[in-house]
Order: sequence, then structure tokens, then C-alpha cells
Amino acid sequence: MNKELERIQQGKHHDPFQVLGLHYDAKGNPLVRVFLPYAESVKLIDIGDMQRIPKSDIFEIELAKKEQIEKYQSTHGQLCWQEKGTETLHNSVSPYSFEPQIGELDIHLFGEGKHHHAYRFMGAHLKTIDGIKGCLFSIWVPNVQRVSVVGDFNQWDGRCHPMRSRGGAGIWELFIPNLQVNDSYKYEILTQHNDLLVKTDPYAQSMALRPDTTSHIANTNQYDWQDNDWLQQRAEFDWQHQPISVYELHAGSWQRSDEDSFLNWRELANRLIPYITEMGYTHIELMPIAEHPLDKSWGYQVTGFFAPTARFGTGDDFRFFIDQCHQQNLGVFIDWVPAHFPKDAFALAQFNGDALYEHADPRQGEHQDWGTLIFNYARNEVRNFLVTNAVYWLEEFHIDGLRVDAVASMLYLDYSRDDSEWIPNAYGGRENLDAMRFLREMNTTVHGLHKGVLTMAEESTAWPMVSRPVELGGLGFSMKWNMGWMNDNLSYIENNPIHRQHHHNQLTFSQLYSYSENFILPLSHDEVVHGKKSLLNKMPGDHWQKFANLRLFYAWQYAHPGKKLLFMGCEIAQWEEWSETRSLDWALLKVETHRGIKKVITDLNKIYKNEIALHDLDFSSDGFQWIDCHDAGQSIVSFLRWNKDRSEHIVCIMNFTPLVRDNYRIGVPSSNNYQEILNTDATRYAGSNCTNKDNILTENIPWSGFEQSIKLTLPPLGALFLKKIP
Repeated sequence: MNKELERIQQGKHHDPFQVLGLHYDAKGNPLVRVFLPYAESVKLIDIGDMQRIPKSDIFEIELAKKEQIEKYQSTHGQLCWQEKGTETLHNSVSPYSFEPQIGELDIHLFGEGKHHHAYRFMGAHLKTIDGIKGCLFSIWVPNVQRVSVVGDFNQWDGRCHPMRSRGGAGIWELFIPNLQVNDSYKYEILTQHNDLLVKTDPYAQSMALRPDTTSHIANTNQYDWQDNDWLQQRAEFDWQHQPISVYELHAGSWQRSDEDSFLNWRELANRLIPYITEMGYTHIELMPIAEHPLDKSWGYQVTGFFAPTARFGTGDDFRFFIDQCHQQNLGVFIDWVPAHFPKDAFALAQFNGDALYEHADPRQGEHQDWGTLIFNYARNEVRNFLVTNAVYWLEEFHIDGLRVDAVASMLYLDYSRDDSEWIPNAYGGRENLDAMRFLREMNTTVHGLHKGVLTMAEESTAWPMVSRPVELGGLGFSMKWNMGWMNDNLSYIENNPIHRQHHHNQLTFSQLYSYSENFILPLSHDEVVHGKKSLLNKMPGDHWQKFANLRLFYAWQYAHPGKKLLFMGCEIAQWEEWSETRSLDWALLKVETHRGIKKVITDLNKIYKNEIALHDLDFSSDGFQWIDCHDAGQSIVSFLRWNKDRSEHIVCIMNFTPLVRDNYRIGVPSSNNYQEILNTDATRYAGSNCTNKDNILTENIPWSGFEQSIKLTLPPLGALFLKKIP
């Protein structure tokens, strides 16, 4: 047996197509070879019995006639083989009778990092070639000796299905006949260090339920979408001037089944969508739903970037959920995690035996705080992996937007590092130029391919122009989470009201920067875990004051410029911190005060959507005007929200003390009388019902720079929204 055959037998041949399939010997005779290590005997159907090469599991047969060659080429070598030690017969087709399937242009674009739809050929895809059904596998693993597909279909033996190398691109491919949906597989990789690795498919569109880490062949392009009206409407969505109110959701702990297990996406659709739409939200934002091994990571340590987690069903179950949301005019954002990935040996880490998706130097490649690895954004193929992943979720699941996690950790080379623990960029700076390039490329691609889709950055620093166009020097995001507003205002509201007068600037400071970006105001899951207490328990005072403070705080969020986001459970005022291990405390809605919080959120959403002045200019200083921001002594702020043509305005007054303020005068811009459209102290919300008359008279008494003014009774720890009476 020659060395080429020995390498096939040993599983060390870098190009099995040189040996297996149809070849010609030194005399020009056509030979067909197959390698079947579990076969006792093999027959090439309609041609003849194949002979075992001594001391090997390689079988061959000479094709003596032209008709036999034509037969082989037309049928791709139909095999019948008997399993060793049994009488079991198997019928199969040799994978080594097929030509390369991935086009040269696809490989070229992928190598340049410019293939926005690489997910359509990378990974595992059911395909029919010359009438033969099977699965085409392709994977990027440069600088290795061999890559094989392994699974139940070949007893997880890497010798059975070594793949074809597509040259210097580092791409390997193989079409295996007869495989079906849900068949399990992984890749076995023989590294240049002679180590054997078994890895899940980075591009797998389906994976097993943890703790199983196998990849599955997915059933793609079968779902019958019914949301065309929504998609057309989304393409014309003037999102900067429309209300966006987001309900952030962890799908595994919103509700559980009676057995305390996860709900399927279809069950969630039936329960969740009516609940969300009844409260008036415009969008939901799902915490990461890509496959991940550890429930406690909440999905932020992703091992299957293209696979919806099996915890909640199949990919089509997830499509059904999104389709139902769209049919009820509810948009869906997902939390997307391109900043890092875990060190699990079965996934991306050290994928080819060396640093491939990550940096080799831990000063660039490791998040010490999180114990995770950082993507090497300098590699074209890595950027391509992430960009095509973003496109995949938008196209295959009709997602309406991506909230990009941990953007600050991507942008700064010295993020959470001491001076000796990071490497400056080529210009000596701390900016990660490759990450900047990636984020700009991602945003440009997403917005270019799908008009109306939004991208939102969780960026916690003062990095400039995060939500400004790439062509103007920005990063290209649609919006940025306003972490400064969140931190300042939570810090303020946690103060005892008697001390708030000394922290008044925390309320007013945001107006100095609120229009430097397109901001969304988040009250997210991060603020109600890890000992930070629930929002209700952050509030100072006795039982009544806690609820009043919370109602007031929500009104302040909705009155303040910027789109809105609230984490699940905050609308029912949970006492306990959120935990991913249990359902929300739904029994609280039997209590009037908790129902009052849910009602105030519902009414705030309704008013926010119906009153153009509250959403038309969320990103412009033209939409906001102080009436009085200087009444620190009484902890009161008053201001106006305007629409673009200033035909409408809403008067907003916030009293952050538990004292009733009688005869409190403020200036107003209209001679019309006013009426309350929201009072967070109303009986409806379980308040003390300190309200104003239906008709609040405007007087020609100049006040605070206005020609007219009104006198109000300000409820304790209460917010008022007033609208002029036509």
C-alpha cells in the first residue's frame, strides 16, 4: 500500500479527493476507490464487487468499460456494503464523486471579509445535487492538516468523511448524501500540532439542548411568513419621529410552565403578545437567544451564533413567535453579542489549535473581567463571520433591530485593564481601530440591506458620534443607550426626598448632552440584579412612598427626551431582584398598588404614542424647553415638550418630595386653559388622588419668561402631564 493510501487509512490525508472517487492508475486504467472502515464487503451497484486493498479499509474496482464509467458518473457511485460482524446491508453514495460546490467568487468575497450572505453556504445546508439529496458542509479552518465531518452516521469516526480543502482560503467542504434534518454532527480537526479537536459548527443553524453540544442539520426556508404588511410598513418607518417603547424580556423567566420548565416560543406568543400589546409597547427586546451552554449567563456567552437556543424550541418556533408579533404590530429587537465569546473547548476558542477567532496575545484577546475571549476584528474572515451573523438574524428571522452588547469593551484597547495589560494601536492610542472598522461595516451593511432596521449600542462612555452616520465619521448606530441618564437618575431617586435638593443637578444635567446622540433611556435587567435591588426596593420611604416614587420615576422617564426601555417585571413592581431561575412574581397583580404601577405604565405608553409632542423630537433640543429647572429647594422641575412645528406641547411637572404643593405657579406658552392628561397620584394608580380641576385656568400673569401662567396643586411624589384645551 502506497503512502497516499496509508494516509487515507490513518486519517491524515489533507486532500482525500486525490485518492478516493474516480481516478486513473499509472497505465491509464480507470479505478474507483472508497474508504469504508466498518465494511466487510462493498459492491458498486450495477458494476461489480469492489476489492479490499490488503491491510486497509480501502476498496477499489477497475471500470473496464466505457459504459461503466458513464454509469458511475451519472449515479455518483451507488454503493451497497455489508457491515463488519453483521449481516446488515447499507446503501450509500460516495461523497468523493462530487465536484466542488462553493463558487470561487463566494470564496474570494469571504476571504476579503465582504460576503454579507456567507451564512447561506457556510455551515450545513440540505441540498440536492444531480437528483441526490444530502447535506453540504463547509467550514473555515486554515492551517490544519485535515478536517472531517463526524456524526452518528459514521460512528463519530473522523477517518470516514474527510473534507475537501479549497486551497489557501482555509475553507473545507464536503457533500454527504442521504443526511436529513436534525442529524447530529461536529467537525474533527487534525491540527498542525497533530492534536485532534472536535468542534461544533460555528455556522450551525440548529444545536442540541444543553448540556449536549452537538450541531444539528437545520430545516431552512420552510416557514410560511405572514408579516409582509409589517415589513413594508417598517421600510417606511420614520423612527426618529415616532414613539419607540421597548419591553426588555428574558424568555426563560418571564413565565414558566406549571412544571416550572421553559415555555416554547409558540406558548410564549400566545401569552406574551396580548400582555405586551395591552400595555401599549411598540417593541420587545429579547435578551440573547443564540445558543449558549450556561443558563446563568443569560445568553451573553454564546457558543452557537447562528442557532436559536433549543431551550425554547426550533428555529421555526422562533419564526412563528416573531411572525405573530409582527401581525400584532409589535416589533422585535434582539440582544446581539459580537464583543466576546466563551472559552469552552467545543466552540470557537482555539478553533484550529491556535488563536483563530481570538487574538493570540491575552492583552488583546481576553476579557479578564468576564473570563471570555475577544474577537480578532483585524481578520477579514472573523469580521465576515460577525457581519453575516447580523444579516442572518435580520433575514432569516425578520428581526427588526439589534441591540449590540458591551460596545465600550470593543472600542477601548485598555478597557478594564491596567497600564501593562494592553497594547496601543498603530498610532499609540487606546482606540481599537479594527473594532471601529467592524462596527461601521456592520452598521453600513445592515442599514444598506434592510431599510427601517435599527441598531442600538450599549456604550457606557462618552465616545463621540456613536449614533451618527459613518460617512460623517460616526459609528453608524441608529441609537445609543443613555447610560449616563440611567445612572444619574437612579442615583437621584434613591436619595431620601429631604436630601434631593442637594442633588438637583442629577435631574437637569442630562440636558447638556441629551442631543449629542440619538438616545434610548434604559431601565434594563442590569439594574435589578447582583444586589442592586429591584426598582421598587431602590425607592426610599415607607410602603406608600416607594410606590409613589416609582410611579413618578416612570413618568420622568417618559417625559424626558429619548426612546424608552423597561425590563420585564418592573411594570408590576417586583419586590425581589430578577432571577433567571424563576418566573416573575405574577401574584403581585392581585394587590392594588402593584396593579397601579402596571396601569401607569399602560397609560404612559398610550400618552407617549398619542401625544406627538412627547415623541416627535426625542433627539432634538427643539423638542424640550425648561419652564423652571432651578427650584432645587422644593425638588420640583417643570418643562415643555414640543412637536416639530410647535403646534402641540405638553406641560410636565415633577414633584420629588412627599409634600403637597398648593398654589404652585408655573409659566405656560398658551392662553388656552389646560387639563390633566396624567396624574401619577390618581386613585386609578393607587395614589392619594391629589388632583387639579378638569379646567385649569390660564391667567395673564407673566411667570418664568412666559406671558401667561397657571396655578397648580402638585401631588406628593407625583408627576403631572398637562395639555391645552382646544
